[in-house]
Amino acid sequence: MAAKRTNPPADVYLRFLQLADAIRGLPALPPLDPLEERILSWIARATREEERLSVRDMMSKDELGAPATIHGRLKSMREKGWIMLADTEDARRKQIELTRAALKHFEKLAKAMVQASKGAG
Repeated sequence: MAAKRTNPPADVYLRFLQLADAIRGLPALPPLDPLEERILSWIARATREEERLSVRDMMSKDELGAPATIHGRLKSMREKGWIMLADTEDARRKQIELTRAALKHFEKLAKAMVQASKGAG
């Protein structure tokens, strides 16, 4: 008789990844490339912490690549509907914000995380 297998934390994470992949397959927003995903995570964390993040701030992040590369990815993310640029007091500086569609995407991922963790019990 085989011993009953326990559900280690890795199983929860793997269930979450499966659900997250299903969410990404839904027709909502166009997919992001890996660098755009990293940039989106950066923007989301800043949004959560209520920090203002400008295009210039993002372009100064050496760990994300060359400024021209980052600028190109921000433009692509705007065209895909993930982010928008808002005016600030200084007309030359644009603040990066998540769109409603991006926030809805994060809500779906959060629900998937909860659903995956419920299956662990």
